[in-house]
Amino acid sequence: MSFTPFVDDGGSLSVDGLTIENGEERVAFYGRLSIGKDQAGLKDAKALKAIVDALVARLEQEPSLPSHLPPGEKAHPVDDPFA
Repeated sequence: MSFTPFVDDGGSLSVDGLTIENGEERVAFYGRLSIGKDQAGLKDAKALKAIVDALVARLEQEPSLPSHLPPGEKAHPVDDPFA
């Protein structure tokens, strides 16, 4: 699994039921991941660790990290098409 953090290539990764979306300023994790005490759990744990290790390494290389990013995009209300 190849993962380069903070490269907005429009792609996402999945580890079991957990989705990781790679953006230019943020990497989003959402979904559900259950790591069992079995071979599949070990595989998922290693995949997740590789992703987090890549994130930490990339952040540590950043010369001047801000204390916080400004809030991301805000959602706008959309009319319910079924109403």
